[in-house]
Amino acid sequence: MSSSSELTPSPTAVVVPTGRRASTRMLPLGIVLTAIAALVLVGGIAVTAGLGSGDPSLKGIGGIVMGLFIGFIGVTSLIATWSARHSSVSVDHTGLWVSDGKAQNVIPWQGLAGVGLHWSEVGRGRGRVKVYSVELCPNYPIQRDDPVLWPLVRDEEPLHPGLPRLRYRLPVPASSHEHVVAAIRKQAPQLWFGESQREPGYMGAPDRKGHRERTGGSSN
Repeated sequence: MSSSSELTPSPTAVVVPTGRRASTRMLPLGIVLTAIAALVLVGGIAVTAGLGSGDPSLKGIGGIVMGLFIGFIGVTSLIATWSARHSSVSVDHTGLWVSDGKAQNVIPWQGLAGVGLHWSEVGRGRGRVKVYSVELCPNYPIQRDDPVLWPLVRDEEPLHPGLPRLRYRLPVPASSHEHVVAAIRKQAPQLWFGESQREPGYMGAPDRKGHRERTGGSSN
């Protein structure tokens, strides 16, 4: 694995922003949640102070707790969305570069046993959309706590005989997945094993609990 502090993508690399569209969708939600939390929290404080009817100690404390809980979700969502707004994927002759907006690292072609595309449909009716991910199967032991790549690690049944359980799952925007696939197939055609449909919800989630335990509580 190459260090992002030593190398950068080629000037001719195909660069696909991955965080911009998600930020556009999620920022309003975070703002709304934070605003609702503020209203609930102010209401809880007012009731606790005896400005409302009923038992102030019970209703007020409940409102404060609920406001803090919603506020935590809203603020956390805002911070995560804002910090990821500059995330991107770059593809060049070296490998596939992943940037989280603050740092980057590369998954080199020479360290992979196979690459493919997975997709699934989510939603219903006219709101049904497709989500895509690039599946990268390494031929070396994965460093589960690499600062940039650990959120992509998944532990599942091997895609094909001879491939490892641990692999990287990189979500890519539906609008640009074809560009990413074309760039990968151009740079590493020998690794491509095709695409397949998966069940809704297959994306999974990063192993945050295990990551915190392995890194002593930090989650970069």
